[in-house]
Amino acid sequence: MEFSLTTLGVASALPTPTRFPSAHVLNIHGRLFLIDCGEGTQIELRRYGFSFMKFDSIFISHLHGDHIFGLFGLLSTMSLLGRTAPLFIYAPSGFRQILDFMLKEFGKEFHYPVTHVVLRCERPTTIFETKTVTVSAFPLNHSVETYGFIFEENRPALNVFKDKIAEYGLTLEEIGTLKRGEDVRRADGNTLKCEDFTYRPFRPRKYAHCCDTAPFPLESEWIRGADLLYHEATFTSSHVKNNHEAFHSYASEAASVAKEAGVKKLVIGHYSSRYKDGQLREFEDEARRIFPETYLSKEGAKFDIPFEKYSEDE
Repeated sequence: MEFSLTTLGVASALPTPTRFPSAHVLNIHGRLFLIDCGEGTQIELRRYGFSFMKFDSIFISHLHGDHIFGLFGLLSTMSLLGRTAPLFIYAPSGFRQILDFMLKEFGKEFHYPVTHVVLRCERPTTIFETKTVTVSAFPLNHSVETYGFIFEENRPALNVFKDKIAEYGLTLEEIGTLKRGEDVRRADGNTLKCEDFTYRPFRPRKYAHCCDTAPFPLESEWIRGADLLYHEATFTSSHVKNNHEAFHSYASEAASVAKEAGVKKLVIGHYSSRYKDGQLREFEDEARRIFPETYLSKEGAKFDIPFEKYSEDE
């Protein structure tokens, strides 16, 4: 069961010849989610083999151009390809007027509905849920209304140990009771405790996305325990003066957030255009001094969150 992040755009406001503005694809069990849609996103989707038609949900962190200018082209191309399935865009309230303009001027030939789901919360709040995954949004610390996202696999149902079924002659009714997490009380007065007869088939995985933001006290708490964290790192600490004025993070600050939150792996991106490609190693070096499991994002890079099956012996 795949759970992976592909980074399509890792530049900040000004693109470079080798870096595109923000765009990221999250694959959860084959379902694709697009996070931000900077200029050139559809080009990158083509380049790395993602089908436009497999996206039904787009998550926009905020309304700065480097995170939304790609929507015009992407939505138009979806129409040209004959899309009829609904598309849902999760974005701050101000996106409504942008979408209205887009649909008025360019959407006359659209044969699919586009729904804006308004993001508005003061703490982590569920905004999307299926049998497989739950998505939450939470506010970030940026110069405009901005949200981060948490994608979590839902906790799997309990399984019953196969050898226990035969050993205790469990009935279908008893198996169902145990799977619901309840103890079984038999007519002979014996109690079969759920914890002795069941196990979880796999460990749910968690991805957190924080771009754009300066660190703030609750950030680490809200993303605690993520298997993978994407966190903006627009500057290295050598540019202290420019950083917090723009509500962005240094590489070292992103690493500190990851360490405090107890995440397993950190991916950094959203690099300022002042840094040439050969200088990006400075970001990784600075972050790894605090959080060794730090990795640089780049266009087309894929980061897998491994599937961890629980053993029946656990």
